[in-house]
Amino acid sequence: MTSQGSTPGRLPGTFASQSPSSFTEFLSAHSPNMLPGNRELPAGTAAGEHFPHGTTIVTVTFPGGVVMGGDRRATAGNMIAQRDIEKVFRADEYSAIAIAGTAGIGIEVVRLFQVELEHYEKMEGRTLSLEGKANRLATMVRGNLGMALQGLVVVPLFAGYDEETDAGRIFSYDAAGGRYEEHEFHSIGSGSVFARGALKKLYRSDLSEEEAVLASLQALYDAADDDSATGGPDMTRRIFPVVSVVTADGFRRLPDDRVGTLVDSVMESRMRAPGGPTAPLR
Repeated sequence: MTSQGSTPGRLPGTFASQSPSSFTEFLSAHSPNMLPGNRELPAGTAAGEHFPHGTTIVTVTFPGGVVMGGDRRATAGNMIAQRDIEKVFRADEYSAIAIAGTAGIGIEVVRLFQVELEHYEKMEGRTLSLEGKANRLATMVRGNLGMALQGLVVVPLFAGYDEETDAGRIFSYDAAGGRYEEHEFHSIGSGSVFARGALKKLYRSDLSEEEAVLASLQALYDAADDDSATGGPDMTRRIFPVVSVVTADGFRRLPDDRVGTLVDSVMESRMRAPGGPTAPLR
């Protein structure tokens, strides 16, 4: 492909010049129409509930790491658009990202963010700090503000392992790109109020990794119990939440059979106590 003023057989000048460490900046200079927030909706398009939406995400810190989990349901209005959508992704070796809101735009933002972090590492020869990654994501969310004002809102949740503090950290965002550091646990999406309420009673600062995973599954169950847009465990199809863990050993997604075993224990306990586990009064 050649552009006006370029030599046939050669890449355009923007490729030959020193590229910025930000892939998003490079793309905005070379092909701005490829950025999700720069696309125009067709005339007369009614944005909003007609597009599939991802719902509830939870994240919980524990000593030395962080757990992030998401339900598998996508909705379009009052319809279930997809039963097994994935909303939790690997951002890079030491961080995870999840999305709530318009699913199609959200997944594009995630993919662009993954490339952004990889591009920076290749250009600079080192990785961004966890806070630097969180700031880059805020800039990308802000770039989608035009779409958000038309109803295509995407709100990510970002978490990772901070090598400087040997701890898990959590960052939330608003649709305008505002970035906020959360502490201990957080939840986003339509069922977030119920999930956060569950985590308030289950969270302890000394949770083990497995206890943090179980607390996340319990919170997602409570969200699905009270929010129709959040999908509970599908025992018939064996569709379970996506759960990922980030520690000093890096990012890993828990295998479905492992999550299934934990969900089975949650379901068994709920048969005895439908309201879930309770926190002791102290």
